[in-house]
Amino acid sequence: KVKEKALGMNVLTAVKPGQLMIKLVHDELEELMGGEEAPLKLESHPAVILMSGLQGSGKTTFSGKLANMLKTKKGKKPLLVACDVYRPAAIQQLHVVGEQVGVPVYSEPENKDVLCIADHAIQQAKTNGNDVVIVDTAGRLAIDEQMMNEISNLKNHLRPDETLFVVDSMTGQDAVNTAKEFNDRLDFNGVVLTKLDGDTRGGAALSIRTVVTKPIKFIGTGEKMDAIDVFHPARMADRILGMGDVVSLVERAQEQFDLEE
Repeated sequence: KVKEKALGMNVLTAVKPGQLMIKLVHDELEELMGGEEAPLKLESHPAVILMSGLQGSGKTTFSGKLANMLKTKKGKKPLLVACDVYRPAAIQQLHVVGEQVGVPVYSEPENKDVLCIADHAIQQAKTNGNDVVIVDTAGRLAIDEQMMNEISNLKNHLRPDETLFVVDSMTGQDAVNTAKEFNDRLDFNGVVLTKLDGDTRGGAALSIRTVVTKPIKFIGTGEKMDAIDVFHPARMADRILGMGDVVSLVERAQEQFDLEE
């Protein structure tokens, strides 16, 4: 596609052909990653967001970050729900995260029935006026049939407004394979890329978007509870190329050229 666009293009006087190519590649990357941000669709009362992903992908921390973002930036009143019934530490971790962001957490440490816990949580949300319920689930492998059935049943039971797949961006090609396997089973609405701080370029964003054709909705950019961003394809294209300055130079030259025309 880049080749098609590049051939026969007038090179702007203020720009070198190499710079124009970078801009073309950038625009194509942006398009491949969805072109624009994909907001959450939260229409039910309460709206339900179901988290899924491998163990260690950062689901629990991200659940807290998302609750914090919805509370502080969207004026929502979220409730976090602990549906990881396999690790006592996971329930404890969600309580710690909830405390950090000032969001209540619903849990039933003695109950192993996730459908039952989720139902009770939604009842509590209705009673207490919580308008968004974020359901944190156990990490699981796509090949673990029993665990995949559990989350599949939970999704069918809850009919959530959003099912998000949380993946560690550092895992590269593995992230892509896992995303595909989970999507085949869960048909999720969107992807969350965690651990996109530091030197991680974000190639996983491009690959996942291309393979599963579901939008990337959020990125986690650090440890702190406000280290969460809506995913902007244009910014990620800058990051992958590492040449945001060249792109803006070409854009300015294009604007100037259009004015002169």
